[in-house]
Amino acid sequence: MPLRSRPTHTKRPVPRGSDKAAHTQALSRGLAVLDALAATDGGATLTALAERLKLPAPTAHRLLATLEASGYVRAGPKGEWQMGVRAFRAGSAFLAHRNLAVQAYPYLRDLMDRAGETANLAVMEAGEAVFVEQVQCRELMRMSAKLGSRAPLHASGVGKAMLAALSDHEAQATLGKREFPQFTSRTLITVDRVLEELAAIRARGFAIDDEEHAAGLRCVAASVVDEHGQPWAAVSLAGPSARMTPERVPALGELVRTTARDLTQALGGMRQSSPGTKERP
Repeated sequence: MPLRSRPTHTKRPVPRGSDKAAHTQALSRGLAVLDALAATDGGATLTALAERLKLPAPTAHRLLATLEASGYVRAGPKGEWQMGVRAFRAGSAFLAHRNLAVQAYPYLRDLMDRAGETANLAVMEAGEAVFVEQVQCRELMRMSAKLGSRAPLHASGVGKAMLAALSDHEAQATLGKREFPQFTSRTLITVDRVLEELAAIRARGFAIDDEEHAAGLRCVAASVVDEHGQPWAAVSLAGPSARMTPERVPALGELVRTTARDLTQALGGMRQSSPGTKERP
């Protein structure tokens, strides 16, 4: 009886593009997990993350397990997921690369000593101001912002200071809205009103948050600009309005403006010889 050869079955080749798409999707989802965790205060449960990201719980768990193995997230003692040490290092690399926080700290320390109020450094990211360094004052009642916390551009001293370093067209494009959330009765809620305020900021050389983001809190701020005159960051002083009275604001604003100018020069940015004018280094 003749032997019949058995048919051989070969695997159908998988299109290379599908592998790339799968890896891209996994990467995007992993980054979304990190973004979601970064926006929480102390972490989030698997269920909360899955709901927020609109992912099946098993998928979210696989992503978390992969990130945990690499040190980007960690499981907390109560079942919550938190940012890991490696994520902190990766985030800190941005500031270390530009040497911003390291060089700014002595200026903030000196500013706090001279003013007696909390000094802050913020950068602009995704249409918001993000606090990246702070030197708290020694007063019992003081402003305290968690590093990495965000503030609206239209209702914060640091936000308005950085917007004022832009042209009106650039500022309007950055704001991207016609009306803004109102936090207090003093909040500027229209583009036209914000643009008027930016003109005043350019004229005086520093921005004022006159209880616009939080009642009872006043802030003065000035922008740190790069070699092209674009906003690199903003320096601010913030404290209770009962202590940072309108009478103190001009002197505090001048301290902030001078500090921002000196830090700009130290970083190699465009010099600001006087309010409203800029010079290249």
